[in-house]
Amino acid sequence: MRRRAFGRDRGLSTRMFLTMFLLGALYVVFFIVLLQLFDLSLGAVIFIMAALAFVQYFTSDKIALAASGAKVVTREQAPELHAMIERLAAMADLPMPRVAIIPTDVPNAFATGRNPKHAVVAVTRGLWQRLEPREVEGVLAHELTHVSNRDVAVMTIASFFSMLAAMLMRFGLWGGMLGGGNRSNDNNSAPVWLILFVVSLLTYVISWILIMTISRYREYAADRGAAVITGAPEQLMSALQKIASDMTRIPNRDLREVAGMNAFFIVPTNVKTAAAELFMTHPPLEKRIARLSEIAREMGRPMAA
Repeated sequence: MRRRAFGRDRGLSTRMFLTMFLLGALYVVFFIVLLQLFDLSLGAVIFIMAALAFVQYFTSDKIALAASGAKVVTREQAPELHAMIERLAAMADLPMPRVAIIPTDVPNAFATGRNPKHAVVAVTRGLWQRLEPREVEGVLAHELTHVSNRDVAVMTIASFFSMLAAMLMRFGLWGGMLGGGNRSNDNNSAPVWLILFVVSLLTYVISWILIMTISRYREYAADRGAAVITGAPEQLMSALQKIASDMTRIPNRDLREVAGMNAFFIVPTNVKTAAAELFMTHPPLEKRIARLSEIAREMGRPMAA
């Protein structure tokens, strides 16, 4: 319990609450505009939204596993990996998650699931083969911290709203291309498709910025949690550096096959080509290493020269 309590990040909790509050307020305005544009009842809109959100929330782990090609494995199929995760989960005071392996040479890992009782930790074949056991421990502790912080569930809900806005934005664009007209009661008003497109675009941009902000901060929080669980920040530091270095030697075809999971991976496949930090799902690797170095100094851990 002591490790878990020390590893909690109030800053992340505050940001998750604020993000969900702002997204909620944003989408209240968004749906008020939709109700004004279309002849839909409030009850119908609420029912459709609730049904979509319910499906995504309760199937998010299955969607993530299917998208990455991960397969859940039993203790008999991967005894060493199971034993390592079970030990780290006990240290973090978490229930044992399901374990999955992704059949790719790209070294990476992610966690998914709506809560700790329904969590899955997925590890690529490349990560298990390329990293030393203690480095793998650092990565797994990072993913278990995501589970403990419940930030995966928040990202799932937030990304759902962003996805919906993007979908409606495309509907508005296609409506204009196919000849969507003006409102029948006011020929001088803007076309419905244009209003829908603009409102959806603004909603998507604002929600995307909020999601990216919390996405980067949650990686810092998970790095810190990994250092707390293992008591050895240098393990994760070494793992991050090795993953980023090995990524440059992976064929682009293999990287593209799993690029859709970049927001969930511990290190995105585009780590060497990412542009401005504002557009990154993860903090720059240099900043993550620097923060872990500071944590190591606070813990009094010896650092390699």
